[in-house]
Amino acid sequence: MLLSHRLLAKGYVKKKTIRLDVSNRNGNKLMRIFKGFLCALIFLSILECSSVPAKSDSNWVGYTESGKASYYARKFQSKKTASGELYDRAKKTAAHKKLPFGTMIKVTNKKNSKSVIVKVNDRGPFVKGRIVDLSSSAFSRIASLDTGVIQVKIEVIR
Repeated sequence: MLLSHRLLAKGYVKKKTIRLDVSNRNGNKLMRIFKGFLCALIFLSILECSSVPAKSDSNWVGYTESGKASYYARKFQSKKTASGELYDRAKKTAAHKKLPFGTMIKVTNKKNSKSVIVKVNDRGPFVKGRIVDLSSSAFSRIASLDTGVIQVKIEVIR
């Protein structure tokens, strides 16, 4: 118990109540203006932080990146992706942090040179060091699912 609470409980200090009169019409108008400004500021900051890149879709063709790839767990089956599509592990799809939705990329396993073409329909992966998350169907084309994480090169083809 805090000292101030003890003193109040023993009667040494009297509690004071302060009331603020906010019935002023000008104050309410200012509050509405402030709330509107705050909402606009929040909206603009969210818009500014969107994950859609500034490049147009055609400028991404030829873009390459190397790093680690993993695949979606079964628990994501039929869950909505960032693009609005439902995840289907039987389809050849991928998640990338910045490539536009609908972008077709070629993912090549650096260890065995096997490759698969997938469509970006989600955002991620959100694990440090990984550049792409693949559907289990796409991952199984280039590596064993038991591997879990592999070194890949991705290239935008369309």
